Amino acid sequence: MHTLFKDFLEYNHYANKLFIRIFLENGFQEEKGIRLFSHIINAHHIWLARIRNDTPMFDVWEIHVSNSFSKVDQENHRQSLKLLQDEKDLNRIVSYTNSKGHAYQNSIQEILLHIINHSTHHRGQIATLIRESGMEPPVSDYIFYKR
Repeated sequence: MHTLFKDFLEYNHYANKLFIRIFLENGFQEEKGIRLFSHIINAHHIWLARIRNDTPMFDVWEIHVSNSFSKVDQENHRQSLKLLQDEKDLNRIVSYTNSKGHAYQNSIQEILLHIINHSTHHRGQIATLIRESGMEPPVSDYIFYKR
């Protein structure tokens, strides 16, 4: 299971880098796109903090400038791989409080799958915004990554 999640997290990081390149190299600075990508990296950070029982540094909808996307994404990726290396039981239950103050419990593997799906969902929204702006969005499907 650790190997599968490592592969998915590597894919997630790869896809994020494709989108970061659009922001930085192609000058895509649409406000909603920046807001959504900030949300992707903030949510990833927050979920890792919940697993570690730490206080997150970012709010879920905090806006980052696009030239800081890489730094936050790289740290999220590093912390995710460290979690996989250190955590022996991905079925371990994590108790946390969401941004609305409600208490929940989920396993680490459920949280990791959520991080990946959540990122993919919002990258799809950003891809639509990129296309609507007249640019071609990056091809970020998992199967293309594996090819």
